[in-house]
Parts: sequence; C-alpha cells; structure tokens
Amino acid sequence: MTLFDAVLLGLLQALGEFLPISSSAHLVLLPYLRGQEYQGLAFDVMLHASTLIAVLLYFWRDWWVLAKQGLTAPRSHEGRMLWYLAAATIPAALVGFLFNDWAETTFRQPVLIAINLTIFATILWIADKKANPSSQTDLFNVPFKTVFLIGCAQALALMPGVSRSGITITAALFLGLTRSTSARISFLLSAPIIAGATVLEIGHLSASDLNGPLLAGFISAFIGAMFVIGGLMKYIKTHTFNVFVYYRWMLGAVILAVYFFK
Repeated sequence: MTLFDAVLLGLLQALGEFLPISSSAHLVLLPYLRGQEYQGLAFDVMLHASTLIAVLLYFWRDWWVLAKQGLTAPRSHEGRMLWYLAAATIPAALVGFLFNDWAETTFRQPVLIAINLTIFATILWIADKKANPSSQTDLFNVPFKTVFLIGCAQALALMPGVSRSGITITAALFLGLTRSTSARISFLLSAPIIAGATVLEIGHLSASDLNGPLLAGFISAFIGAMFVIGGLMKYIKTHTFNVFVYYRWMLGAVILAVYFFK
C-alpha cells in the first residue's frame, strides 16, 4: 500500500465514520473499484482507533461530565447517562462477537453493500422527514429505553453499507430526538464500540503492519475526523440529512452497475 492510498483511506474513514454514509463500505469498495486487494481488517481497525481518539477529544467536556458524575453521582441525569451508554453498547458488542467472521467475509460482498446503502438510506430519509426540529430533548434527559434501542440499532452496522452513525441517527430520529441530539448520542455511542473492536483486533497486528502507510492513514483519519465532527454538528442545525441519502442512493446504483456490467 502506498502512502497516498493510506491517506485516502484515512480520510474516507473520517468521512464515513461520522457522516451517515458507512465508513466500512467505503474502505471495502475503494480497493474493489480500483482493482486492488482489500487492505485488511487490522488496518481498518487502526483507522477506527484514530477516529475514536478524535471523538473523545472533540466531546471531552461531555465525557468529563459523564465520567465524573457516573462515578460520583450515578443517580444524577449525567451519571445515569454514562451507564445508559455502557448498557446500550452491549447489543452491538454481542453481535460483533458472534458474527465477526461473517463481517470479514460474507457481509463484504459488493451487491450486499449496495443493497444496504440503498435500503438504510431510504429509512434515514423517512426518519428525517418525521423529525421534530422544535423538540428540546437534552442529551442528559434521554431515557434509558431510548438510548438502549439506539444501541440495539447500532448492532446492524456490522454489515458494511448500513452505517453505524446512519443507523443510530435514524433510530434516534424515529424515537423523537432532534437532529443535533441524535448526532451527539450517535457520536458518544461510537466510542465504546470502536474501543472494543480496537482491543479485539489490535492483537492481530504484526511488527510488519506498523509501517509508514499505517501511520499516514492513522494521522489523516484523526485530522479528518476532527473537521468532519465539527462540520456535521454545524450543518445539521439548519439542514436535513437528505444530501447523504442522495449520495448513498447514487453510490448504491454505481456499485450495482459496475458489478453487473463490468
């Protein structure tokens, strides 16, 4: 893998992890469309680790409040939310553990990715149309049932094309949260699941994997993620998610065209 390829993949990871367009789909599809070999799940996990650091830094104030109150005042709204997020991570962690082998093989078929991109983009479009922009639901007042259901939806993101941020935002919108609160809770939920995947896969890295391209991809993913998170949080204050829906529909159509007519 060249440095250019690694940087490009890092930027794709940053865009796809936090925009509802599916990072795993893009990390699989780019090598496929360019006629290259898939770079491997271990490289992908290191890119995810980079975006994990970004989301922890960007929302450090939220994490500080959650950690402090969760340990010292667990009955407070902020303290409960820490444990809500922990419980909501369990469904995705369990599904990831049970179906990890499928995630590396069966789920990475281009046609399946195209179908997932299209179907779940349509569901996001429907959820976004039903969103209530006047709702004032604060992050720390979201009830456990809502957080847990969003966590259950996150489990579907094991399949490339679904989009972890896309499916969690979709679920949050259907459950009555605003776009802004939906995005915040989606980003916060990403931290424990990415951390878990990183811990599981980092043992698969060998000394030969720790090279220049991996470092370049790691850095580009981190820098890109910081810009993407901030940009999306500002964007959704005055815009819908339609642009991402349209992009996913077009990408799904392109993938199917390339697959069946190449």
